[in-house]
Amino acid sequence: GIEVRTGVDYFKERESLRKEAVKVVFTGQIDAYFDYSLGELEYRSLRFETETLEIPSFQGNAVVNYTEFEVPYTRIIEHKFFEKIGNSLNDLGNKTVITREYPKDWTKGDEPYYPVNDEKNTALYNRYSELAAKEENVIFGGRLGKYKYYDMDDVIADALYDVKAEMAGF
Repeated sequence: GIEVRTGVDYFKERESLRKEAVKVVFTGQIDAYFDYSLGELEYRSLRFETETLEIPSFQGNAVVNYTEFEVPYTRIIEHKFFEKIGNSLNDLGNKTVITREYPKDWTKGDEPYYPVNDEKNTALYNRYSELAAKEENVIFGGRLGKYKYYDMDDVIADALYDVKAEMAGF
């Protein structure tokens, strides 16, 4: 049968995974996978500020994006709208919890959320992609593995495409 393991720190378990796995789906940073041998790709990160407000609802929606230059954050998440009724955030009564997301320059060690899709980084990614194509038992996926900005629906569509491509080989 097929064993699926998620939440694995690939770099800590690299050797055993290479021995055990027929295929590995790697969704981490493609440049880190290759030990930055061609150089570091650039990423954008995020900084979060969470606060509890003494009102039943702040924005009446789970997520509102802010694209105005003057607004320092890019979105506000109101968590209770993601939760099922009865969960702890909905039990706050006349309170709500929001998180503001602020853009942050990425440095190694920070969480990389978004690739920087400019000419320089695209050229470097293309070189890493050539190395990735030679990895016989690894499928690179997601924003970091393919160094591409994806919305969630795009990630799912791309993953399904990769599954079809893999299944065609059987």
